[in-house]
Amino acid sequence: MNQAGKHGNAAVSSSAASGGAPERQVLVLLPGANALALRQIVDALPDWNIFPMSDLNAAKNVLHDRTFRVGLAVIDTPVSRNLKDMEEVILESPGTEWIALVSRTCLEIPGLTRLLADVFYDHHSLPVDRERLLACIGHAYGKAALRERLAAEPGNLGRFNMVGSSSVMQQMYSDLLKMSPVDAPILITGENGTGKKLAARAIHQLSPRCDEPFVAVNCGALPAQLIQSELFGHEKDAYAGMRQRKTGHIEAARDGSIFLDEIGDLSPELQVNLLRFLQEKSNERAGSARQISAPVRVIAATRSDLESAVKNGRFREDLYYRLNVLHLKIPALRHREEDIELLARTYFERFVREKKSGVKGFTQEAVQVMRQHDWPGNVRELINRVQRAVIMSNNRLLTAADLGLERRDQARLLMTLEEARAKAERDLIQLALRAHGHNVSEAARHLGISRATFYRLLGKEHNLKEVFVENP
Repeated sequence: MNQAGKHGNAAVSSSAASGGAPERQVLVLLPGANALALRQIVDALPDWNIFPMSDLNAAKNVLHDRTFRVGLAVIDTPVSRNLKDMEEVILESPGTEWIALVSRTCLEIPGLTRLLADVFYDHHSLPVDRERLLACIGHAYGKAALRERLAAEPGNLGRFNMVGSSSVMQQMYSDLLKMSPVDAPILITGENGTGKKLAARAIHQLSPRCDEPFVAVNCGALPAQLIQSELFGHEKDAYAGMRQRKTGHIEAARDGSIFLDEIGDLSPELQVNLLRFLQEKSNERAGSARQISAPVRVIAATRSDLESAVKNGRFREDLYYRLNVLHLKIPALRHREEDIELLARTYFERFVREKKSGVKGFTQEAVQVMRQHDWPGNVRELINRVQRAVIMSNNRLLTAADLGLERRDQARLLMTLEEARAKAERDLIQLALRAHGHNVSEAARHLGISRATFYRLLGKEHNLKEVFVENP
């Protein structure tokens, strides 16, 4: 007989007693310390390593230290307080599939029906039906194992704290890795909510400056009259009411990286000051004529089209080229459709753990509607919708309505034949490129078209030139 550690609960197994090595483990909650029910469970599951826990608080601690794919909860005493404690234990283990074993007298407990429907994989009446329990626990174990395997697939989540395994994200990861060790300014472009700050932080962490400060400044969020002081600092009495010296963000980032988000919102005057800093690598506080060396790497980001801003005279051309030595483009979520479900499920699991919710996942319709949504707010919008749905939904599976994505206009979601053909063609091109290591000649030969036709499809018709690096 094995011991369940510091909590003093024995792990019971028939095969363990006979010298075998049981592979499958099950946690059994026995708040009523029902010895008869435990004996029935042990007899019904001879090849399982059984961990009985009569103390529900101790069970919580066990679940913090280890993971069980399946659990059994014996509900045999009509004390509603036990249900609340048991629910807390179950919600501590979102990766576990739970089966309830219920006495007939307990079926009248208020709230039990809802608990069984919301958080349990299945339930059975006591006494234990051996054949039924064996079949059910086997299916539950298999489901939990499948979920673990999906979560552990290589490259499933993404890289650098960013979620995504699509071809456009793989290309972005590759570009990011190339840029990180090169000590040159980087301009990151992308729509709101695509993850520009995450990319900037990853660049810093992968660079030789990783042990030095990373300072982020949102240029669009600071009042115009404060940006000068916030970026460059000021001396005491440099402005009316300023009674002490202030170190600016650039100086604070010395030897590290400064991330200037929404750089396109800088005023013309500040554009001049930033250009001077980039040229001289020194910082001058307001109210001082002394130049302070400020060796920092500048990573800028914008949602705006800076090229158009330069043409329209709203952004300095010389500053644009100083910032845009290296250019990293973060793709919009609508251009990485295959990542949408992965993102939704990743953040769903996080929010379920935080809320200790009994919600199990998404309906198939919800997944389909998510893939068809335009996501104007990109990843940030998706995260917000999933978090709100987990908090507010009473359903076992989140629906499109829970996500606020009801199909108000079915016709809008239907593709024309031409759109369907274009999508299929685009998908085939991307698959061929990946299959042949981005070798254009091999990909074209595989598809039965000429290299020139392949290039035409990449560029003019499908605008895919930015998502691959050609191998000769």
